[in-house]
Formats: sequence, C-alpha cells, structure tokens
Amino acid sequence: MTSSDTRAARPAEPVAFDGAGLGVWTDPERFEVTAERIAEYAAATNDPIDAHRAGRVAPPVFAVVPVFLSMAPAALSVAPPELLMKLVHGEQDFRFHRPIVPGDTLVARARPVGYAGRGSGSSVVVHAETRTEAGELVGEQWLTAFFRGVDAGPGEGEQAPPHPLDPALRAAAPAAEVRQRIDDDQTFRYSPASGDPMPIHLDDEIAQMAGLPGIINHGLCTMAFTSWAALIELAGADTARLRRLAVRFARPVLPGQTIDTRFWRAAPDLADAGETAYSYETVVPGGAGETATTVITDGLAVIADA
Repeated sequence: MTSSDTRAARPAEPVAFDGAGLGVWTDPERFEVTAERIAEYAAATNDPIDAHRAGRVAPPVFAVVPVFLSMAPAALSVAPPELLMKLVHGEQDFRFHRPIVPGDTLVARARPVGYAGRGSGSSVVVHAETRTEAGELVGEQWLTAFFRGVDAGPGEGEQAPPHPLDPALRAAAPAAEVRQRIDDDQTFRYSPASGDPMPIHLDDEIAQMAGLPGIINHGLCTMAFTSWAALIELAGADTARLRRLAVRFARPVLPGQTIDTRFWRAAPDLADAGETAYSYETVVPGGAGETATTVITDGLAVIADA
C-alpha cells in the first residue's frame, strides 16, 4: 500500500460502498515467527537496536507483517474492488499487548469497521488483531485506507481512534529530536522483508504513472524508522515499553531523503496510568530557502514508565 497524500483536487466521484461488509472478519491467516524473519525486517528498516538485529524480539512495526495479506481484502469488502489502484494508506495505529518473539505462531484476521466520504476521497477503517493459537491477544491495529477521488457519501460505522497532535506543542522544546536517512535502496530491501510488493515502491515508471515523482518509500517503513527512534530516545531501547504507536501519513518520502522527527510530551489523557504519551511529527527538511515538508503528522507514541 502506498502511504502518500496524492489526493485529487477535483470533486470526488459518487461511488457506492457496501456497508454489509462492516464487522465481518477475514479468514484467519497463520504466521510462523522466526528469528531470521525478525532480523531481516530490522535490517530493512535500518533498526540499530541489538535485540531486533539479532532476531530476539520483533521491532514494533513488524506487527503489520502477519496481518498484511488480510488488510486490503477487508477494505475491499466495503469499497468496490476496482478501486484498488486508488487506495493509499491514510493512517496506521498499533496497540501492543506484548512483543512478538521467535517461536510465536500468530493467527491474524481483519474486519472493516466503518467508512465515510471526505472532500477529495473516501476512507475505510479496518481493525485487525493478532493472537496466538491459544487465543492470547498479542496486538491490535487500525488501518485507514483512503480511496482518492471517490465519494462514498456520509458513510456508517466507526472511525479510527483519534491521536491528534496539539499544534501548540510545535512551539515548545521537543523531548527528543532524531535525524535519519532513507537509503537509496531502502524500498528494495523493505519490500521482501515486509511482504509488500506494490510496484510504486520498486518501479519508477509505474510510480510516475500513479502521479508520483518516482519510487516512494513504504509508509510503514518510514513509520518503522520513527518507532526505533522513539524506543531509543524515550524507552531505553526496551521494545516491551511501547504500548501504542499511531501516525497519519501526510506526504511520501523518497529514497535518499533525510527525515527529522521531533517528539513532545503530550497531554496525560492520551495515555493510561503508568504510561507517558509523546506526540510527534516527521519532516523532510528543506534546502536553502525552502520550507520543510511534513511527511508524518498526528504521531503518537505511548511508553510504559520504567
């Protein structure tokens, strides 16, 4: 799935979405977790945390890998399947109940829970869960799939849980600020590690046909960069302390670009007792005389207190 704000400016075309699919789970998908697969994902996201690189504990955003094949079918059980090429990744929200580790056999499934028309397109919210074969809940996630240039009307069902960034925080000193670089070959490493074969991340010509400047980084790869930045800066590199990670994808990131992520301590009501919430935003810094481009906004990292 692309994760970019390439939304059409012209009025959205009315299209009928099917609310009968809301709440219906996809068939369960089983996934065997290995140290090798964890280490491959960590390497593909430039993750420097030793436990991730060695395959002992999965990086947080690895949680999308077991459910990846369930997400699009869930969204397309509500949106017409012919809209697949109009689909972009609008938001992602992970809730971590415990880390994923080698030897886990995970059972993943997904269901659409709501849809709505917007000014330049329509969204479908998908809720997914990952459990062990014994039924232990390992993680949940909410994906907002955005279909460019179509209007589904007022919609029905639920919207994704909110995770807004208070604009006033931008004027405050950040709790942490991290600069990272997306490698020139990042998408070619991330695609096999994640199981995402979308050609806009691998083929310049196809990306340009989709209205993009060329190959773009996977949005979840960019999100993975922000996850290990949060762990290192705010959680002592302890994966088990990250309880929630949520973002809204604002613009695509290109291979070779640098990204800057700033974290601010957020309002206490965004976290439960014994946790601290941090709002964050990620930008591609501008050159001389240029303004920065926001690529991730409404970021939220909830960290369990040590």
